[in-house]
Amino acid sequence: MTSSFKDHLVLQGSSIKDALLKLNNLASDSILFVVDEKGKLIGSLTDGDVRRGLIAGMSTGNVVDEFIQPAPRFIKKDDYSIDEIIKLRKGNFKVIPVLDQDDCVINVINFGRQKSYLPLDAIIMAGGRGSRLRPMTDTVPKPLLEIDGKPIIDHNLDRLRLFGIDDFWISIRYLGEQLEEHYGDGKSRGVNINFLHETEPLGTIGAVGQINGLAHDNVLVTNSDLLTTLDYEDFFLDFLEKEADMSIATIPYNVDIPYAVMETNNNMVTSFKEKPTYTYYSNGGIYLIKKNLIDFIPKNVHFNATDLMLELINQGKKVVSYPLRQYWLDIGKPDDFKKAQEDVRHLKLDI
Repeated sequence: MTSSFKDHLVLQGSSIKDALLKLNNLASDSILFVVDEKGKLIGSLTDGDVRRGLIAGMSTGNVVDEFIQPAPRFIKKDDYSIDEIIKLRKGNFKVIPVLDQDDCVINVINFGRQKSYLPLDAIIMAGGRGSRLRPMTDTVPKPLLEIDGKPIIDHNLDRLRLFGIDDFWISIRYLGEQLEEHYGDGKSRGVNINFLHETEPLGTIGAVGQINGLAHDNVLVTNSDLLTTLDYEDFFLDFLEKEADMSIATIPYNVDIPYAVMETNNNMVTSFKEKPTYTYYSNGGIYLIKKNLIDFIPKNVHFNATDLMLELINQGKKVVSYPLRQYWLDIGKPDDFKKAQEDVRHLKLDI
């Protein structure tokens, strides 16, 4: 996840010897994408292409243009689906260039380092005061408190990057300048980051109403103070399969009743259940939303995610639950913070 996509690029006209050096450095990810001076994709080059060229009589004095495959597989940033990504992954296409509208390479998907390439913008809500974690949050915003030596928000952002999300929006207010300094524009991490500034508390989703210029048709919104091993691809596929307008990652809670429960009608017992267990679902603070439904979020008004749910339900929109059966922890209180420190050592957040 830490290497740059530019490691996979080589300029047309370069010597095959220079290309071989780059291929050698890439090791198991050894494929190069040949681009012109503007970054436009010309072709691809592998060790096998070089070997076949040398067998055909070319030498290390030749240029890469004479060895390349002219029609490599690629993804267009503004026009791809998750089905296309899954098909490429299942077809053993391990490293794939991502092109912009001008066919210039702007990223590289590497299924050896990431699980997917989800067509989603991610919005991380990070503007809260974190009062319950004082005095730790008196000088540091809660998202930058460290869990096992790494800021909470980095655990979230890196997990989202693992699923190929590279367009981020972060809402900030309390000590927000520290988050801006921490991330900058995101380029050093291989992502794009924009900041949403709250001048006053806007609730758990109110800041999202400010957004213009989303890159994708669907949006993932998440609290910044969570620790989770949620499979974001499965979450998204469920959202699409159910044709939902909004999906809520929910946390199942079982309630055991130690007695027989009577079912009655007009004081008449109709049946009973012996020591039943009831399952209830709580809001997990992670949502998928169709982009056009952001219009239901009023600008510069305190507005919670639950307000959006109710509004969409009242408008006849399809709001669904996605029961989250993987690890999930809301780091809200000191006990939660302590538990996160213990749990994270046993979690596999990067797989």
